[in-house]
Amino acid sequence: MSLNDKVIVITGAFGQLGRAVTAEVLCQKARAALLDIAEEDAPNRAHFWRVDLASLADTQIAMGAIAAEFGRIDGLVNVAGGFTWQTLESSSDLAAWHRMYEINAMTCVTASMAALPYLLKDGGRIVNVGAAAAVRGATGMGPYAAAKSAVARFTESLSDELKHRNVAVNAVLPSIIDTPQNRADMPNADFSAWVTPQDVAQAIAFLLSDAARSITGALLPVTGRI
Repeated sequence: MSLNDKVIVITGAFGQLGRAVTAEVLCQKARAALLDIAEEDAPNRAHFWRVDLASLADTQIAMGAIAAEFGRIDGLVNVAGGFTWQTLESSSDLAAWHRMYEINAMTCVTASMAALPYLLKDGGRIVNVGAAAAVRGATGMGPYAAAKSAVARFTESLSDELKHRNVAVNAVLPSIIDTPQNRADMPNADFSAWVTPQDVAQAIAFLLSDAARSITGALLPVTGRI
C-alpha cells in the first residue's frame, strides 16, 4: 500500500484530520503539497501553499505551482470543510446553509477542477471527505448533512465521468472523529466509540494507493463503534 514518491495534495491540511492525512502519506513515503487558508510550517517532504479554495483562479494557480514544483500531481485529498449544529426553527437566516455548502461541497469541486488537468496526465486519485451523518440526517444536522450529501453525489458523479480516464474518485464517510474540539463539545460521550484521525487517514491512504486501483465511486464508511 506504499505511496512511494507519489505527489499528494491535501486541502485543509492544518486541521486535525488534515494533519493526520499528511503524517500518513509521508509515512508511506509520498511527497505532500499542503493547502490551507491558515499558514503554518510544513513537515519534511511537504510544501505549503496558502490558498482560499473559494477562488477557482487562486486554486488553479496553486495547483499549477505544485505541478511545477514536484513535476506532477498523483492524488488529491479534499479534507477542507467545517461543521455547525443548527435547527431550522432556531435559524434567523440561511447563512449556515450557505456556509456549510461552500466550505464542505464547493471546496471539493474547486480543488478537483483545478487539479484535474494534472491528474489526467498519468492517472490519479481523488479522495473526498464526506460524513456518515449525511446518510441519515438528524436534529440540528440539516445544513451539515445536506452539504456532505452533496459531497457524496459529487463523488459518484465525478467517478462516473472519469472512470474511463484512469482517475479514481472515492470518498470516506467518517462518524464522529476523536478531536479535542469534539471532546469539548460532547464531554459526556463515549470517546472510545469514535474514530481517530489516524483511522480515517489510513483509509484515505488505502484509496490513494495502487491497492485500490479497481475501486472508484465508493463511499467508504469509517465509523468505529458509532
